[in-house]
Amino acid sequence: MQTRRPRWTLRPSGAWWLQRSHLSLGLFSFFSFLGTPSPGAQPCPAAICPQPPVLTEEDCRTALAVALGWSRRRPTCDVGSSVALGSGRHSWPLRPAEANAFPFSLPPLSPFSQCLSWKRIVGIFFLPFVLSGFAPRLKHKQDVVPGRSHQLQSSYVPWNLHEPERGRFDFSGNLDLEAFVLLAAELGLWVILRPGPYICSEIDLGGLPSWLLRDPQLKLRTTSKGFTEAVDEYFDHLIPKVTPLQYCRGGPVIAVQVENEYGSFNKDRNYMPYLHKTLLQRGIVELLLTSDSETDVLKGHIKGVLATVNLKRLHKDAFNQLSKVQRDKPLLIMEYWVGWFDKWGDTHNVKDANNVEHTVSEFIKYEISFNVYMFHGGTNFGFMNGASYVRKHIGVVTSYDYDAVLTEAGDYTEKYFKLRKLLGSVSVIPLPSLPKLTPKAVYPPVTPSLYLPLWDVLQYLNEPVKLNQPVNMENLPINNGSGQSYGFILYETPLCSGGHLHALVHDTAQVFLNETIVGILNEDIRALQIPQFRGCQLLRILVENQGRLNFSWKIQNEQKGLTGSVTINNTPLENFTVYSLEMKMSFFERLRSATWRPVPGSHLGPAFYRGTLRAGSSPKDTFLRLLNWNYGFVFINGRNLGRYWNIGPQESLYLPGTWLHPEDNEIILFEKMKSGSDIQSID
Repeated sequence: MQTRRPRWTLRPSGAWWLQRSHLSLGLFSFFSFLGTPSPGAQPCPAAICPQPPVLTEEDCRTALAVALGWSRRRPTCDVGSSVALGSGRHSWPLRPAEANAFPFSLPPLSPFSQCLSWKRIVGIFFLPFVLSGFAPRLKHKQDVVPGRSHQLQSSYVPWNLHEPERGRFDFSGNLDLEAFVLLAAELGLWVILRPGPYICSEIDLGGLPSWLLRDPQLKLRTTSKGFTEAVDEYFDHLIPKVTPLQYCRGGPVIAVQVENEYGSFNKDRNYMPYLHKTLLQRGIVELLLTSDSETDVLKGHIKGVLATVNLKRLHKDAFNQLSKVQRDKPLLIMEYWVGWFDKWGDTHNVKDANNVEHTVSEFIKYEISFNVYMFHGGTNFGFMNGASYVRKHIGVVTSYDYDAVLTEAGDYTEKYFKLRKLLGSVSVIPLPSLPKLTPKAVYPPVTPSLYLPLWDVLQYLNEPVKLNQPVNMENLPINNGSGQSYGFILYETPLCSGGHLHALVHDTAQVFLNETIVGILNEDIRALQIPQFRGCQLLRILVENQGRLNFSWKIQNEQKGLTGSVTINNTPLENFTVYSLEMKMSFFERLRSATWRPVPGSHLGPAFYRGTLRAGSSPKDTFLRLLNWNYGFVFINGRNLGRYWNIGPQESLYLPGTWLHPEDNEIILFEKMKSGSDIQSID
């Protein structure tokens, strides 16, 4: 994976969703805050900047709200109303940026609040999501946000986790949204909520549930009847949990984002106004905002909603489009990308720390509010990674380290220390001391001693489905009519002659005659020659979902498995038996009763390998290395740690100590290709 970097200890695991890291913090926002101009800020001539009154601490507690056009009082929580932007209801004097001091393409009188300056730092911590059961509750709250109370945290809400099957909603355990937001309030944090329904975030289908792909008439991210009906039902369950948590009702939620980067999709001009209205009708009254790439603001903004931009660098034309849609609002960079995600078979992405430091210093100099994405790296546990399409489908790696300010394990980086020094130089409040480092451990190597070929495991799966013609994963009649979302799917049918086999698979498939592999199919290889044989054999096609695209209009066609008929010499094959390999924890519980075999010297083909990781009396974080293995997944005590693949760039898997039991832990590898030797750990 990445070279090890200086450590940092952000100890809490879980709290709401865990899809990334044991606590995945990504956005760290800085807003000018309190009273007088900040050190180093460009001066504002007295002729155009009236001298502000002396401000009390209480005055400046509402500075962010004031800066964004809110009333000085708490707004009234009237259903169907929304806090007006730029309504002029407050009496705070606004000062324009000096035209010659602000070298960006904006109107010369773009206003900034008098309370916006660098006397305090407002931090937004972004926690994407937490899969149920993936991590325990917080152990040490003091390690979450070591600082003052004028901070915010911004959180996506992943629809695919909260409604895994249509009509079955889950807000329990680590998916308890309300408990998460209330915990933020307890820690002195304000919350900016990003409820989607689409959130991107490099997760499968951008956070949309895969069962939406069952209906060929349903068009994602549009006002298509099927899609809006699904969104309305989801929001009918989600938003009532949010409305009591709004600022106007004494809660910590001060703003809500409408969808995410719709300007890059832009398939339906009525879609964003529909979502805007949907949120208002359900009682959202706090500040609403949109988030788009700097080049897509014109296509993604909504009238009456604060527009924000996402960018990787600051340049003179960065706010060109933003200035065309709003001239009287503060600047907010919703996502400043300090790194980037990695894809399998690609190079590891790194962004120079000096470059990041310089850009942040420019934000401070010109008093631009911004979010650092990602502040804390994370992990795509399980099958939740998304994918990109650059000439071909490429899955996002398990690690979402992102070359972030803090690593996926919460360790310090050069970027962290540079930004800490920079921010300390402009803050009149001393920065808090550094939290203690998270301890890491190196455990004895694990050599799996037992194994089960995939074919021996089929009896422990749920009842297979019998079909005349194969269907894709999403349309498999399982999970209460919601299909299969993730993992593998195995198709079997009798074959009585060799010849030219043709099939459309997504994303990749191994083809077997009985238990012997005969070839590979994928989006580029759609056919192979089956050798002639006597009698009849069992044709088996094992298809893997390597992650659905999370960006672009291509998400509409992300059905997985076999997506058409299978032919031999142009004759369609029939009578399929289909096994769903979702590899949920209940499956591994059933496997414990299986008769495992001793591992042979070498085994070709898909199989499960079992060993024991001995963690001692006090388990700690570690990284697993699978140097002699090829491709597969690691399961710790039945929980899916994620994918490994010898093509890189990732070379190790982060294992949170909170996943480990004292002493012995079951470790199972599902290896697709060929058995390896041992499993090592590093710190």
